[in-house]
Amino acid sequence: MAVILRLLAHPYRLKIVDILEAEKELPVHDLVTRLKLPQAAVSGHLRKMSRANLLMSKRRGKEVWYSICDRRSLTILDCIRKKGDPK
Repeated sequence: MAVILRLLAHPYRLKIVDILEAEKELPVHDLVTRLKLPQAAVSGHLRKMSRANLLMSKRRGKEVWYSICDRRSLTILDCIRKKGDPK
């Protein structure tokens, strides 16, 4: 879990998880568009997250689609979100 928390400490990686949590699965070019980052930067973040088994990828033709494969990270994020909620 410490590895996952370190990965998610980066704002763009956290945003990637938020996007994939909502959308379930997206191709790289959609993530590039939503994050407004160069493809190389997004691919670097995706690679790091995939190596930590947080994300998984599937090739469909020329596109690579990403989704969350380690649902435990979402549980951790939910706990953090609730803790930060002022209610």
